[in-house]
This record gives sequence, structure tokens and C-alpha cells, in this order.
Amino acid sequence: MKSPIRTLALWLALSLAPAAAMAGAPEPQSAAASPTASPTQIAPANASAAPAPTAILLAQAAPAADAQPPQDPPLAVDTSAAAGSGPSVDKGDVAWMMTSTVLVVAMIVPGLALFYGGLMRAKNMLSVLMQVFVVFSMITLLWVSYGYSMAFTGTGSFFGSFEKLFLSGVSTETLADTFSENAKLPEYVFVSFQATFAAITCCLIVGAFAERMKITAVLLFMVLWFTFSYLPVAHMVWHGTGYLFKDGALDFAGGTVVHINAGVAGLVGAYMVGNRIGFGREAMPPHSLTMTMIGASLLWVGWFGFNAGSNLEATSGAALPLLNTIVATSAATLAWCAGEALGRGKASMLGAASGAIAGLVAITPACGTVGPMGAIVIGIVAGFACLWGVTGLKRMLGVDDAADVFGVHGVGGIVGALLTGVFTAPWLGGTGAEDFVIGQQFVVQLKGVVLTIVWSAVVSLVAFKLVDLLVGLRVSEEDEREGLDTSWHGESAYAK
Repeated sequence: MKSPIRTLALWLALSLAPAAAMAGAPEPQSAAASPTASPTQIAPANASAAPAPTAILLAQAAPAADAQPPQDPPLAVDTSAAAGSGPSVDKGDVAWMMTSTVLVVAMIVPGLALFYGGLMRAKNMLSVLMQVFVVFSMITLLWVSYGYSMAFTGTGSFFGSFEKLFLSGVSTETLADTFSENAKLPEYVFVSFQATFAAITCCLIVGAFAERMKITAVLLFMVLWFTFSYLPVAHMVWHGTGYLFKDGALDFAGGTVVHINAGVAGLVGAYMVGNRIGFGREAMPPHSLTMTMIGASLLWVGWFGFNAGSNLEATSGAALPLLNTIVATSAATLAWCAGEALGRGKASMLGAASGAIAGLVAITPACGTVGPMGAIVIGIVAGFACLWGVTGLKRMLGVDDAADVFGVHGVGGIVGALLTGVFTAPWLGGTGAEDFVIGQQFVVQLKGVVLTIVWSAVVSLVAFKLVDLLVGLRVSEEDEREGLDTSWHGESAYAK
């Protein structure tokens, strides 16, 4: 019979052997995260590199004296990148960007659809829901057909190329750059995320001429405007060779590309289609502020994917736009309500919802470069400015912008884009460089705002004229009085 001590020693030796072998293995090293020129350039994956597991890096209790702290390390690092074998695809980044994409989809359907639908009269509820639903679907298909290629490829300053027409050359093996040198995203994820931006921009325009425009005219206009306004502006602002990108314009998540672009198109559309029958003479109150509040809430939640997702990585760089989105929206909501209370003695639920949207719009271009205190100021200014936009300015223009697309998105986008040039200054809490000059950056931002306004206005005017010649813009007076739900779609939102 063996000695119990010898048996115990043999068991311990066998048990500790694997741990000893693992202790002698080299530890994974962190891949440094450094900013790149543009997150929109696409690089092919390193197909020859064997996939390596990811590892969560923990801070060392006592780092070496000459060791440099990592700059904003990713949550999980592909050890193949650390070894110099190629760029890494971080699972956390991929999961975050897929989640952000879904959040933006929820902003559109059902968020934006319910927000707009509640603002309309009951007889037009379904027509608005359907227009948002169908425009979203159509633009998504146009985006993958030629939109992505025209926005994010090529070397032109104003227009992209057909290099990736119908997603030619895009596969599960191709990668898109982020803001870190070795951090990449699957290109399909980047395509999907940007598709939601294109779709919501077009859907925003729908609210301006709601209740009186033919759905056939809406769809034809969207094809033209998406092709000749959204895509060039997106290329100019977000692609590395774009005119405004090279000029140094700051637009983190789409103040110019999305909101000013859509707001101007909506204003031109409301003017071209004409006012609703009875506008200015008959009361046209929202039929369901409950729907509008639910839609605004979904927009607010989804906007975290819109703004924080624009960081393209699940790093601390996404934390700043996340917080800025919360505080700017809250500030704008309170500012709008305060303005209402001062102006007419009462604050309204519609005002609170509209103020929230105004804050979300204004912080969009600034969310990744201004500090939280700057975001609060931007929200306050946007709340008061957009309240004036949907009251005083709307009366001055005399245009029936049914959902106040220009008053909120146009005015809010302009406020946010311009103030980005102010509060990005590091001494005001922003992330700008030490040599940041407010006046110089403000001029660059102003140039981007003016160019976007002029570009969108000209394209919109021409597109509406063409559509009017081809199919006509407006429904008949009889159909408008009956309501588009029954006259154009043969159904009703509510049982009678």
C-alpha cells in the first residue's frame, strides 16, 4: 500500500503541471489605439492571419517605470493585432455597432412614424405612418444599390464613385476603419449603420408636406433628393476626400448631413406643395399627443445609438456623446417649456416633446467634441431658438410646415453646427487641440451650414418641379378633405 504522503504529492504535481505550463506562456499585449485620418476608408481583411481569441486587458498594479499607459484601450483586443499580423475586429465594437444600428431603426419605425402621426389629424394618421415606413424601406435598398458607393468611395471633393456599386467588393472579409489605428469593423456593419442615417434623413422630410401630397410623388421625390442631395453632402462631410471634411468642418453625427439637409428640403417641399386647405383659418390640432409623446421617447432612446454609435467603437470615446445627448436634450426640454410658460402662461406636453427633439438635433453635430457643460448651453439655446422657429419664424415665412421640420431640424441643426465651432474649444471643456481657434472654426462651420442650405434648397426645388411635371405633387381637394387614409389607402386608423 502506497504512503498517503507520496500519493498526495503525486496528485499535487499532476494538478499543478498545466498551470505551470500556462504561467510560462507569453502574455498578450495591447494594441495601441491612435486616431486615424478618416473612419470611412475601407481596408481588406488579412485573410492569411489565423483568428486569435480576444482577451480582456487588466491594468497592472505596478507598471514598469518606462511603460506608457495605453491611449483609450478597447474593451477587448485581438492578440493577432498586437503581434503585428493585421488589424483586429473587436467583438465588443461589433456588438455595440449592431446594437446602435437597431436603435436608429427604432427611431424611424416606429419612433418617427408615431411622432409625426400623432401630430396629424386622425384622418391622415395611416398615410403618415405608411409614408415613413415605405420611404425607410426604399432608401435602404437604394443605399445598398448605389448610395453607399457614392457616399463613401472615390477621390472627388463633392461626389463619390461607383466603385462599390451593388456592394461590389464588400464581403464578410472586408473591414471598415474606425477612429483607432488597428481597430476595424466588418464593412457590412458600417454599411448597415450608415443606411439608417440615410433612411431617417429622408423620412424626416415627410412631416413637412404631410396630409396633402401624393405618395407616388413622395417616393419619386425621395429618389431624386437622396441621389443628388443626401449622398453628395454625406460625401463632402464624412468622406476623407470630401470638400468640407478637408476644410476641417466638424459634424460628429449629422447636423449638416441629416438635419439641415432635411430641414431645408422640408421647407422647400411645404412651399412647393402649398398649404393645407384651411391652414390659418381652421384649427388643425394634433389628434394624439399620447402617440407623439411615445414617438418622442423612442426617438430619444434611439438617438443614443445615433450619436454614441457614431464613435464606431465601444470605447470611452462613446461615453462623451452618450452623456452629452442626455444633458443637451434635458436642457432643451426645460428651455422650451420655460419659453412657453413665459410666452403664453402655460407649458405643454407638445412643447416638452418638441423641445426634446430640438435638443437631440442640436447636439448631434457637437456630441463627440464638446464637453457636458457646453452641451447644456447648446441645449438651452436650441430650445429657445427652435421655439421661435415654429412660432415667430413660421409666421414670417407663411409656409405650412405641418410637423415643423424646418423649425426644429433646420433651426436646431444650424444652432448645433455653429456652436460646435465654439464649444469644441478645450478651455470651454471641448476636445479641440491646444491651438484651437474659435473664430477660425466658426467660419469653417458657417461655410458648411451655408453650403448645405444652398445645395439642399437647389436640389429640392428642381426635384419637386420635376415630380410635379411627371406625376403631380398634390392630391385632389376632395381627397384631402376626406383624408388620405381612406381616399388613398382605403383604410382607417381608428374604428368608428
